Amino acid sequence: MIEVLSVVSTQVKQILDALKEKRTKFNFMDEEISLEDTVGFFITMNPGYAGRTELPENLKALFRSCAMVVPDLMLICENMLMSEGYT
Repeated sequence: MIEVLSVVSTQVKQILDALKEKRTKFNFMDEEISLEDTVGFFITMNPGYAGRTELPENLKALFRSCAMVVPDLMLICENMLMSEGYT
């Protein structure tokens, strides 16, 4: 599982680098693909549950964390709107 997540980490980093360079096309896994600047990555984790493992540090470093103790509908909606570009 960790090996797969390390590959995912490299792929996410490639996409984020292309976004930072404001590219519309880039080489991804030996194929040139289009890139929309509205792309987003989201991870939902519940590491306290049995059988769940933590993300490797190289993958965790690519994401901004947001922790909640009790689901807060207002905060969830605010995050969803911000992810769509609303301020």
